[in-house]
Order: sequence, then structure tokens, then C-alpha cells
Amino acid sequence: MNEEEAQGWCAAQFGTPALDRLRRYVDLLTAESERQNLIAPSTKEAMWTRHIVDSAQLLRLAVEPSAGATWVDIGSGAGLPGLVIAAASNWSVVLIEPRRLRVAFLEAAAKDLDLDHRVTIIGRSADRVTLPKAAIVSARAVAKTDRLFADARGFAGLSTVFLLPKGASASVELENARQTWQGEFHVEHSLTDPAAGIIVATQVRPR
Repeated sequence: MNEEEAQGWCAAQFGTPALDRLRRYVDLLTAESERQNLIAPSTKEAMWTRHIVDSAQLLRLAVEPSAGATWVDIGSGAGLPGLVIAAASNWSVVLIEPRRLRVAFLEAAAKDLDLDHRVTIIGRSADRVTLPKAAIVSARAVAKTDRLFADARGFAGLSTVFLLPKGASASVELENARQTWQGEFHVEHSLTDPAAGIIVATQVRPR
């Protein structure tokens, strides 16, 4: 998938208004990356493939949001995947990000994209956050799977679905997590990298 194909995929999956928001987000992210280290410089030329589609593909693993349902994104950083999810869907999204400069960017970007009515930003580490139980919890390039399960205990219940992009380490991380956590687990293949996997987990609880 090249950059043009990635934009076409987003348009086909989510529609023109969502594509326009995502294009604006890419502009904001590109500009802010000149001021702080939000994404690896080596990925800037493949922004749509490496970051936008890689984040937005999580929506194909989630049901449509019901009334009051929330999607919680741990360690949102540049807004990947949480702000992309909000831009491409109707989900109400909570972005958890402890770093002050990144919180400032997320707040400004959510307002610029007219998403601040359904995007909430919490400037603390996830293990210090308590919220109503989330329908979905995501995290991209933040921590090992077992640590994420532990950090999410303040807002994840048995019905919460974890969607965790993990690259080539997905299967190994899942086996390690099984030593201390139980539930219904499987790995989905990534659309953007045939070697990468996305851990899908529900009914998560300690052993």
C-alpha cells in the first residue's frame, strides 16, 4: 500500500468528511513534528501508511459505538491511534497522555479538527486514571501487553475489548501475558505490514 492507496482506503472506509479531517490532522502532525519528537523522522514520507491507516485499521475490529460508549487510548502521544479513531468515526475517545507538550498538541489538534466535543484528554499516566468502563482500550507503541492490562484496571472491565498493535512481537507478547492474565485472546494481521500483528483481547482478568 503506497501513500495514494492509503488515502483511497481511508476514503472508501470512512467517507470524504473523515478523509478531509485526516488530511488536516496529517498537516498538523507534520508541522508539530518540527517542534517536538512525535514520530520517527524515517516515517514522515510514509505518514498515511505507517501512521494513519495503521491506526485507523483498528476500527475494522471494533463494533459501532453504542450510546455512551467510549474508546480509551493509552499513551496517545501524537494522537496515534486515538485521535485518528475520533477523526475517522463517531466514537467518543479519551486520550491518556502524561507528557505536557503532547497534551498541549492533542488539545490544540482536537479543537482544530472540531473534535473537542467528543475527545477528552487526560494528562496523567494510565495507572492513575479511573473512568467508567471503556468499550475499547487501545495502545500503540507504549508498553508490553501485560503492563497495559495492569495499567487499564481503572477503566477496563470484562466486556472491554483491547486492540493493541504490536508489530512482529505480537504473538510473543501475548504468550508472555498469558502467564499472569487470562481471557479471550487472538492476533489479527495488520493491513500495513504482513509481519505485524494486532492483539485482540476481552474478558481480561488476572490469573
